[in-house]
Amino acid sequence: MTDAQAAASWLSRVEESTRRLLTTVAAMEPDAVAEPSALPGWTRGHVLAHLARNADSLVNLLDGARTGTDIPQYASNEVRDQDIERDAPRPLDVHLADLRDAHARFAEAAALLGPEAWAVGVKHRSGYVFPAHEIPLKRLLELEYHHVDLDAGYTPAQWSESFAVAQFRRLATTLDGDDDLPAVRLIADDTEDRALIGAPSAGTGPTVEGPVRALAAWLSGRSDGADLRRTPDTGLPELPPMG
Repeated sequence: MTDAQAAASWLSRVEESTRRLLTTVAAMEPDAVAEPSALPGWTRGHVLAHLARNADSLVNLLDGARTGTDIPQYASNEVRDQDIERDAPRPLDVHLADLRDAHARFAEAAALLGPEAWAVGVKHRSGYVFPAHEIPLKRLLELEYHHVDLDAGYTPAQWSESFAVAQFRRLATTLDGDDDLPAVRLIADDTEDRALIGAPSAGTGPTVEGPVRALAAWLSGRSDGADLRRTPDTGLPELPPMG
């Protein structure tokens, strides 16, 4: 698969994910925007504001890849945070329109990239460089995880199997060998996926089994794992925040 083909595949999933998010937001009660989200310290308005501004930040990276210039994802982390705080209290209908408009800008910017531009390296706000064809994937992750964080009815059980499997594998890989985490064996009972996280030097934890969506939800901090089976039946180890 070429870089352009990979980007096109992720872009189609971004479209689907955005439609699901907009459907959820359109069904919310007006005062729900000021209620707490699943993220500590953030209202649902904060989550919606972040999703809109994230789309605009990725437009910056798309434009940088297309023009061959180094355009920062955000002006600064401080400006990013200020914009979220500024936009969070807005009425629900304003959030909904902003999400639609921000997605349109993202889709339009992506459509302008030629095949070669998708291979250009762009810089994430945290400093690492990644190929432009992964920009749509990063948008998909923002949409799917923060749709759950909105705490408005969308749950990890509604993730596609392909998304859940990919995230299970990615997150398990990042935790493999973590010296601060006891060794835990993970078994998905609805796919063939298996993984070992943590390190024996930190102790031995339980074998944890359940649907791949439930495992991915726990690994990503979107679930406390209460619905997962543990052998022996002990508590689950505390996982580090998802990077």
